[in-house]
Amino acid sequence: MSKQLLLVRHGKSEWGNAHLPDFDRPLNPRGHRNAPEMASRIAYKDLIPELIVSSPAMRAITTARHFSQVWEIPEDRFQEEEDIYEANTTTLLKVVNGLDNKYDKIALFGHNPGFTDFANYLTNAGIYNIPTCGTVLISFDTDDWKEISHSTGTLVEFDYPKSTESE
Repeated sequence: MSKQLLLVRHGKSEWGNAHLPDFDRPLNPRGHRNAPEMASRIAYKDLIPELIVSSPAMRAITTARHFSQVWEIPEDRFQEEEDIYEANTTTLLKVVNGLDNKYDKIALFGHNPGFTDFANYLTNAGIYNIPTCGTVLISFDTDDWKEISHSTGTLVEFDYPKSTESE
């Protein structure tokens, strides 16, 4: 058996209110449009995870909610993990190593630069930047989340909203 981890960077956020704490920044209209579109791409490829684990920051949790609606994930398979907010690779690895082994496919919703660094740490993929609402699917040849560490993953797919638009 293998494990699959889907890293999802939150959608484009609103910067209009300078007084709003970073944690509370909402998605902007593009963020609200991109999230269901990206969730549909994952669903179309039959890669829907069994569990969603999200940073509690407003823009991340809202992005995760859009995905969970498209994927029809029940509420009991939607978790908030405060350690994901502003996390570095070490912290993200602790989160992943602590995931429940009864789930083989899990989506994490969070932030850059942590997510880009983490994807590269797990896979050596050399991803320069995961854009907003970008997704990175990584597979691991193990049945235990605790065994996941540096270079144990294989990059399956890297996708983001503008990947289908001609530049």
